[in-house]
Amino acid sequence: MSLNPEKYLALVTLLEQLRSDATTTQIAAPELRRRVASLQQFFGQQIVPLADVGEPSLQGEDSRVQSYQTEMSKQLRLLEIDVMFFQGARQASTAQTRLQTISDRLTTLIQYCNAILQPEAEGEK
Repeated sequence: MSLNPEKYLALVTLLEQLRSDATTTQIAAPELRRRVASLQQFFGQQIVPLADVGEPSLQGEDSRVQSYQTEMSKQLRLLEIDVMFFQGARQASTAQTRLQTISDRLTTLIQYCNAILQPEAEGEK
């Protein structure tokens, strides 16, 4: 099976931790940038290869997962841009708005992971 729930759960944990740190602490832009780069690396090395391994009987499922992965890849690239905007913010109010945008994007990524994991959870019941 091409779906490896442990990898997605690990990604969700990383996303939730970053979202929490970005909204509850005064995270510095370089640290935020480093952690987003780390997220992108994890996604590229641990998640993307899962789409390459598939069984013919799971073609529909693989296509659905592939669609989510494509969206996740796009959201991660946009997250990187959001961080650059945050880094360039000169006023506290602008920085706060940028952090909220980053938090919203992380929430979207978490929702995509949960959507991928959902059929897996239903299958175990």
